[in-house]
Amino acid sequence: MTELSRDTKETQILVKVELYGQGESKIDTGVGFLDHMLEALSKHSHINLEVTCKGDTHIDDHHSVEDVAIVIGKALKNELYPIKNIERYGNATVVMDEASVTCDLDISNRPFLVFDMPMDGKVGTFDVELVEEFFRALTFNASITVHIICNRGTNKHHRIEASFKALAVALRRATAISKNAGIPSTKGVI
Repeated sequence: MTELSRDTKETQILVKVELYGQGESKIDTGVGFLDHMLEALSKHSHINLEVTCKGDTHIDDHHSVEDVAIVIGKALKNELYPIKNIERYGNATVVMDEASVTCDLDISNRPFLVFDMPMDGKVGTFDVELVEEFFRALTFNASITVHIICNRGTNKHHRIEASFKALAVALRRATAISKNAGIPSTKGVI
């Protein structure tokens, strides 16, 4: 298990990540919609995740969302690397009613994000533009390559939740133990 904290003038965050867990979570970020998404991420990835954040949400949710993703990403990186005996690649398509979102990922030690899910506005009080900010911060701090593509859908809540669940399932598949894999790279190192 990895435990990390981050204290700035804008946020105070504590994160605990256990990569091979049971999908148990204890989340309190001060941003209700983010809590809901992180609970889904934990449940469907089987990663045990604890997150507490005290942030400047009186301004808006941006700092809390981005900083939580930074700390989760760093904790994931600590849990993932150096990689050995895992599948490395994972993908999943998750549907929620009319929405369908696909996530492809590579535990590559080369951070890159492709995010193709155009939308604007809010879900409740949550600015949906923060979804891409969350995934970018997580991806770059975990040092993984992630492609999240919305295939279809009109309901913003469904599309966003499907994206978190697709990432969760793809991550679970990529971290599946493969006893014959050794270091899953033709270079011999990741």
